Amino acid sequence: MSREAILPEPAPDALAHSQALSALIREQVRAGGGAIPFSRYMELALYAPGLGYYSAGARKFGAEGDFITAPELGPVFARCIADAIAPVVQASGPDAAVFELGGGSGVFAVDLLRRLDELDATPAAYWLLEPSADLRERQQQHVREHLPESLAARCAWLDGPPEAAWRGVLFANEVLDALPTPRFVKHQGEVYEEHVVLDAGDGLIRVDQPADALLRAAVRHVERDIDAPLPDGYRSEILPQLPYWIQAVGGLLEHGLMLFADYGYARREYYRPERRDGTLQCHYRHRAHDDPFHLPGLQDLTASVDFTALAEAGVNAGFDFAGYCAQSSFLLANGLSARLLEIAGIEDEAARYNANQAVKRLTLPGEMGERFQLMGFQRGVDFRPSLAEGSLVHRL
Repeated sequence: MSREAILPEPAPDALAHSQALSALIREQVRAGGGAIPFSRYMELALYAPGLGYYSAGARKFGAEGDFITAPELGPVFARCIADAIAPVVQASGPDAAVFELGGGSGVFAVDLLRRLDELDATPAAYWLLEPSADLRERQQQHVREHLPESLAARCAWLDGPPEAAWRGVLFANEVLDALPTPRFVKHQGEVYEEHVVLDAGDGLIRVDQPADALLRAAVRHVERDIDAPLPDGYRSEILPQLPYWIQAVGGLLEHGLMLFADYGYARREYYRPERRDGTLQCHYRHRAHDDPFHLPGLQDLTASVDFTALAEAGVNAGFDFAGYCAQSSFLLANGLSARLLEIAGIEDEAARYNANQAVKRLTLPGEMGERFQLMGFQRGVDFRPSLAEGSLVHRL
């Protein structure tokens, strides 16, 4: 069955939106001398102002969107995160802040702040960094409607990372997988980078060009670390810019925690021989496929996280490594039993059933439980116990 037969057709206005972004991308290709790196294509497809997937107004999260994230499944995920980080917020002093990268629909912020308030660990500020004007507006509305004014007043939306030293917690759920990533391939032992060009019919296609020094060095580092050269024809993703990104978003955190939740693998698993076309995935209306040029602006593009690379970047940014574990292990160690008791007390049978189903999705190995992992970095606090259950550090 063809991809077109599987994926639903967009509405006329959505199609026109995608066509406008496609025209912009073709202009960028021409302006780039006839080729742009795939990472630049991904950046435009996701973040082009007013047109990119995350910058425009299409609904992305939940049953009506293209995927469901952990916070959208109910308050369990956020309340467990709150239980884990509450001591860090308290230890960070009266000016402590929680800094969320990419706030989604705003559900996580509301559920987290409610639980932190219950734990007497209310931060002085809750910052959200959101590149999408539409999502920012939805987050602000959700906060206004679902938080008491005393908590809503602590929320602020930033245009960039904090510019002064701060204390508290940085949290990012499913952010790293959406960073625009270069794609590389090996040809005759040499490293090439995937680029996007126009074919004779003005369509977008991918071609390989010699990689620059930064990308070559990143691939050679991977090969040294896994103690094996990647074979000819092997194609995958790599983020040589990750250390600079970590430094940009968290470098001024002088006391506290950076906590990342995402899906991916340790390096030796990421670059296994059988994964020879990488991890790039496209998500459109809850359907996954492998064509990044299908309806630009209407579908999500993601690549799995190399957690070994994340560990290296966090430590090189001057943080102490706090731990690495599967999402199921983290939730079990940080309040899931209390959440199950709360669910058991729900009187409405349908609501109780739905809440239990959400917990299963968060924790079962075949769902999010093992596919998603959490990794933490600390300064001046000890978050290691929260990530010690089912530790995956040995895989790094």
